[in-house]
Amino acid sequence: MKRGFDENRYIDALFADLEQELPKIWGRRVESIFIGGGTPSLFSGNAMAILVSGLRARLNLLPDIEITMEANPGTVEQEKLADFHQAGINRLSLGVQSFDDELLRSLGRIHGGNEAVTAVESARRAGFGNINLDMMFGLPLQTIDQAMTDIEQAIALAPDHISLYQLTIEPNTLFHHQPPTLPAEDAIWSMQESLQSRLARNGFQQYETSAYARPGRRCHHNLNYWQFGDYLGIGAGAHGKISFADRITRTRKTRHPLRYLDLADTPGVSSTETVDTDTMMLEFMMNAMRLNEGFAADLITQRTGLPISNILGELELAESRGLIERNATWIRPTETGKRYLNDLLQIFIRD
Repeated sequence: MKRGFDENRYIDALFADLEQELPKIWGRRVESIFIGGGTPSLFSGNAMAILVSGLRARLNLLPDIEITMEANPGTVEQEKLADFHQAGINRLSLGVQSFDDELLRSLGRIHGGNEAVTAVESARRAGFGNINLDMMFGLPLQTIDQAMTDIEQAIALAPDHISLYQLTIEPNTLFHHQPPTLPAEDAIWSMQESLQSRLARNGFQQYETSAYARPGRRCHHNLNYWQFGDYLGIGAGAHGKISFADRITRTRKTRHPLRYLDLADTPGVSSTETVDTDTMMLEFMMNAMRLNEGFAADLITQRTGLPISNILGELELAESRGLIERNATWIRPTETGKRYLNDLLQIFIRD
């Protein structure tokens, strides 16, 4: 944390925020917790233990709940990792991105390739049996050989899960204002195919656009998100989605940490909106169409409360263009649909 940051006050604020949200989920069981956003690994081990025990006291958790914490390879230490594992964190997600120091510098990362390797090794020694590595490709001036070297080094560290993302230029970022030279589109596609093939040959099953897991290691938290499940968002800048009998709502928490501390125990910490019908269906498709194996057709009604007939025309159009395949019980993107996912999703946008 930044010097002078009161982590105990922030944890108290998290609990105050959570307690305001609890009436929305009475009776529900929680199957995953994801501690991310920023760098939660900067918390002390004691603070993380207080946080996890407080969550257990307030929520109805499944006995085998998945509790993931994000960590930056440049900020984790062996002793703290052991403390985090002792506190109950059972899945660690390390933001490696690349093992190439020059590429990491181009991304503005604070760690180097050797630190990333050390972080994974330290996590194993600390007792973590479920580790994800976040990797990126299509980086500024990156070659296919560099991308393959990265993924081979990642595989050699024997993680349980790899999240592989193509670099995208987001609005209001340094790259947006000063665009770097990226590989050509065809080169990026060739890079992606080569990376996917290498992962498959080493036992990583792709189950979502950017997610690859060893058997039994799919991420429960992300699967819930891609299947348009519900989740509470607690903390500065957190987003949440909760379904009720007659509506689906989204919440956003105050973004600035200091303002969040001041408002955490008041209704003012959240803004809430009800998701309209067209947006609801589009959001469902934006998530579910990322799943390699597709989804059960009746999941649409389960998650949105709307009949599948609401988008029958869009489904027929997507099928006619070879972007999806479907039957009475199942819908999945084709290989063409996976490659041109944005084109597939455009079909479900209504003016």
